[in-house]
Amino acid sequence: MRFYLDFKSPAAYLAMRPTLALVHKHGLDVRWLPYLSSQQRVLEPMAQETRGETHRRVRALARRDVHLMYADIQGLEMIFPEHLAQTDLALCALLALKESPVDFILAAFRSYWVDHADLNDADVVRELLATSGQDPPTLDVRNYAESLARNQLDAQERGVVDVPAYVIGEQVFIGREHLPWIEQMVIELAA
Repeated sequence: MRFYLDFKSPAAYLAMRPTLALVHKHGLDVRWLPYLSSQQRVLEPMAQETRGETHRRVRALARRDVHLMYADIQGLEMIFPEHLAQTDLALCALLALKESPVDFILAAFRSYWVDHADLNDADVVRELLATSGQDPPTLDVRNYAESLARNQLDAQERGVVDVPAYVIGEQVFIGREHLPWIEQMVIELAA
């Protein structure tokens, strides 16, 4: 199974625990892959909004509130940052890791959603790598930008348009709400 994520995606952050539970329950082999997603910040109300602007703002607030509700249900700390930051460098690091990246992924998600760390800062990414048991001195993540771009193109060719995304064979599932269906597929494939 391929699992595509972006550290700035609230949906991907909320998908990690249930995804890991599925992986452990069925002993799945997973390729943890980066995907540069586009995130929208919640806009402040304007004095003179068009109906469309009001609609987009209200929908963004509702999405944020739903994410916060699911974080609370999971017992996850989740604080939406005031300013959306890029995560390209941390995603490059993920792509470069040869060992299991799960500890790094969990640390990077927490760093973004709780500490609001800059995951595009080389020192921050090196610290995350070190604290998650990876070997940062031998990893020049800046050289992986081209690989990240190729990975993005490959994901899009597979049908990935957002994260979290799960790819099993030729099937693409966007969103954690598909985990029950994915689990059923896993069971059927193992039979």
